[in-house]
Amino acid sequence: MNLLIFLGCEKLQEKLHMTQHPGINPPPFNTIISDIIDNNIILNESYCYPRGGGQQGDTGTIRKNDLQTELLETMPGESIIHPVVSTQGFEIGDEVVCTINHERRNKNTTMHTVQHIVSAIANDMFLAETVGNQISEEYTRIDLLFPDRDKFNSEDLQQAVNDIIKSNKDVKIHKWDRERILNHEQMRHTKFMDRIPNTVTELRVVEIMDVDLCPCGGTHVDNTSNLYEMNITNVKSKGAGKLRISYSLNNH
Repeated sequence: MNLLIFLGCEKLQEKLHMTQHPGINPPPFNTIISDIIDNNIILNESYCYPRGGGQQGDTGTIRKNDLQTELLETMPGESIIHPVVSTQGFEIGDEVVCTINHERRNKNTTMHTVQHIVSAIANDMFLAETVGNQISEEYTRIDLLFPDRDKFNSEDLQQAVNDIIKSNKDVKIHKWDRERILNHEQMRHTKFMDRIPNTVTELRVVEIMDVDLCPCGGTHVDNTSNLYEMNITNVKSKGAGKLRISYSLNNH
């Protein structure tokens, strides 16, 4: 889950990753440099996903005519921060083309959608609550808090998750107000919402049909047919009632 779920921002920068769905194969986009701070470029609008909510930020390139610089991991802020290897030759007001690394984005996107499924099924099967997660291209880990962790069975969880992955479930993005989110009987993971300013009246909600419904600003596929089977690679105790589940996907 991802706390970067604001749908608006006081800055003028458009955060287009919030509306682009599915979150795989993002297109190159033209934009204008609005600011340069050290080796960080600020763009008028951006499709880049900034690190947050356990998901890595995008990487890629920023190009102006024949001049190109490597885009390092994008970072969050009131405006998305685009760190680059060098800003030499780039100026405020320049029109540029930003290209996102598809392989990295697609792996993070599929990992994130599978994380929602794992968290939802663990909650349904074992009443486990997801209390932390870290998503990467090669593996993902999820910290689960159980009322009785002795009931946990990794093979059962893996099988149930892979059954969902094979079931061609649609993944939808909604824009809902706080009241609807907090009063929805099927909504998961709302405890953090008191940390979001009351001035933010609408939030982004991700729905995996018949499986999961929760506020999230991460990137996701639009159907589980775009996912790969998962393999639980490690289960580690993290204290009383808590287990850390690590998994990989069959495309890695």
